[in-house]
Amino acid sequence: MIISYNRKPTNTEFESLIAKATNVLNTEAKRNSAYFLTRTAQKLEDDVVVALNKAAVGSPFEGSIQKISGQYFPDIIVGRYFGIEVKSSKDEHWTTLGGSINESTRIQDIERIFLTFGKLTTPVEFISRPYQDCLSDIVVTHYPRYKINMKLEPGETIFDKMNIAYDDLRQKDNPVKDVILYYKRLLKSGERLWWLDLGNDEAPNEIVASTSARVRLWKTLSSEEKQNFIINAYTLFPEIVGNAPDKYDNFSLWLVSNYGIVSTSMRDSFSAGGRVKVSIRNQIYDLSRTVYNLYLNKDIIKHKLASIPELVLKDLWKVPAIHPDRFGQWLAIVTSINPECGCLA
Repeated sequence: MIISYNRKPTNTEFESLIAKATNVLNTEAKRNSAYFLTRTAQKLEDDVVVALNKAAVGSPFEGSIQKISGQYFPDIIVGRYFGIEVKSSKDEHWTTLGGSINESTRIQDIERIFLTFGKLTTPVEFISRPYQDCLSDIVVTHYPRYKINMKLEPGETIFDKMNIAYDDLRQKDNPVKDVILYYKRLLKSGERLWWLDLGNDEAPNEIVASTSARVRLWKTLSSEEKQNFIINAYTLFPEIVGNAPDKYDNFSLWLVSNYGIVSTSMRDSFSAGGRVKVSIRNQIYDLSRTVYNLYLNKDIIKHKLASIPELVLKDLWKVPAIHPDRFGQWLAIVTSINPECGCLA
């Protein structure tokens, strides 16, 4: 990181400094391409320092630039209110990963950031642009991060797509929530956000990739594991009690996205065994295996419903609100899908 203690330069002077420093880097790259081909991402910051110092001669920034080690955003601070983030690639692409969208390591008082990107392959080349103009999308590693594209056309940034200004998003208390809402609007039938823990929708620090590090087949699970997931399916995905050909799709996506579990024949775990006759309140009912399983586990389902976050139920049940009587609401939903479930009341 580089810090300048000069607080007076203007936006125009800062942009001029960046343009001159980028020109210095490109001139040096043509003169000594072999040198830059050996540079690492961290060492490239030293080269940017040299270029900035050359460009700063005769400007308000002259003699004020220092390099300070540490994990901060951006890598370079100039004139207190300005910053430069340094990125690079070792291939022909002008893309890479940026920082976390919540910018928790952002240096206080920084208002304007440029990104200086070095393409460290033949021919070596440098481009500098306003940071927000290079952010094309949001991707997920352990936390939502920006995707950088130095060749992005005007009007194609993630902020254009979300219809929000970069500064407005970064200054929100919970920027991830806006990102969640944006990507959820783009979901098609059969899609889910694998990296999203809906139970923590209001807590951005808890929204991380939750998928298991391993992938397992459903048939390899123990009987206890299968039973627990089946009860979760009845609780969270009421459509399972219906007759739609795709009724297991949402549950299967949930298993994959949250637990890394894949099934090639989910239907057998719910409907195998035909119909069952059972006496409920002195009345004989001829129930499908699915509804019979609900009957056997209704007390467990009622208990489980009490501990599930409201946001999860609203999202998976696709309802605007969760009633105080959660079991009653669940029963009304499953009965509307399959009238046989009325016997559970």
